[in-house]
Amino acid sequence: MGYSEISKNIFFVGAVDPKRKLFDELIPLTDGTTYNSYLVKGSRFSALLDTVDPTMIDVLMNNLESLNVKKIDFIVSHHAEQDHSGVIYDIAKKFPEAAIIANKKGKDMLMNLLRIPEKRFRVIEDGEVLSLGDKTLQFIITPWVHWPETMSTYLKENRILFSCDFFGSHFSFDRLMATENDIEKVMSAAKRYYGEIMLPFASNIRTNMKKLQDYKIDMIAPSHGPVHDDPSFIINAYREWSSDKPGNTVVLPYVSMHGSTKKMVDYFKNSLENRGVRVFDFNLTDGDTGELAAALINAATIIIGTPTVLTGPHPLAVYAAYLVKALRPRVRFISIIGSYGWSGKKTLELLADILSPLKAELIEPVVIKGLPTNGDLESLDDLADKIKEAHSRIL
Repeated sequence: MGYSEISKNIFFVGAVDPKRKLFDELIPLTDGTTYNSYLVKGSRFSALLDTVDPTMIDVLMNNLESLNVKKIDFIVSHHAEQDHSGVIYDIAKKFPEAAIIANKKGKDMLMNLLRIPEKRFRVIEDGEVLSLGDKTLQFIITPWVHWPETMSTYLKENRILFSCDFFGSHFSFDRLMATENDIEKVMSAAKRYYGEIMLPFASNIRTNMKKLQDYKIDMIAPSHGPVHDDPSFIINAYREWSSDKPGNTVVLPYVSMHGSTKKMVDYFKNSLENRGVRVFDFNLTDGDTGELAAALINAATIIIGTPTVLTGPHPLAVYAAYLVKALRPRVRFISIIGSYGWSGKKTLELLADILSPLKAELIEPVVIKGLPTNGDLESLDDLADKIKEAHSRIL
């Protein structure tokens, strides 16, 4: 997709990357992604809001040439991460008159990451305005969505919020504006994105959402994914996702080597569902960590299912525990189920230690020897009873 006008004299000039399958060498991309760069043409000055990933520099340059852009006065950097800032140096070289707009933290990061000379920067403060003539940009510092320097830009006359990663999604598209038929897909992608990237910063998101309440927003133009010309649905979704109140949900990532743990997982899932508890189970050998991250958004409890390898947990279970710790979901309870051949003590100790920063209540695990017996299954029923009771205390 080439450039596209999202409003009069406001253009998408970024790049669509449907073939990218992994982000940060970590996050699976089921639908590719986009690197959204926007050109705002005022009656006196023009501003480029963010750039693109370095792999897509030719796309951005071609879009600017197609628009016959001869002069850029300001390059606004909302976020120093290279998928947004990666070709700022090249753009600044092509347009030597352009000042790079960033907040202080953003300037310091860009100088370190891209070695841009300090003299090219114009440092702005929270709430500062910049006139382009008939268009006015107001800069809103929105830290920790998801880096400390992240900010947004509000275009006053058009009521457009250029929100950077805030309200974004890894979702490549063949048209810029999502239609009603796209909402389900866009919401699914946005929830994955929130779980993978924003979940650790829920309290910061709540703070920044309050900061945006005084702005009348008719359109949200994020740095990834489609533009929201009806922003209410994504704003309401963020309010729900960032709430500190979990749902009646258990997330159950597991791995099974010889079938014993899988038998426990299947039985335990059924036992919980019979008690009215919703369960999302994920086989870690072929599951999608993006789906796991999305499920964690609303979970009250996480149970890790693992066999013992030698004397400790399966490496995939360790990875799942570490991922949960890193994402810091609002879970209130944790536990472990699984099977061992001769010893399972270190499995419990290691996983409990990894998950300890969550400050969640540990419900007594069920770790058994060999295939589950009838007595072991009764222990899983007891664990399901405890989880149901625990949920009733907080919901």
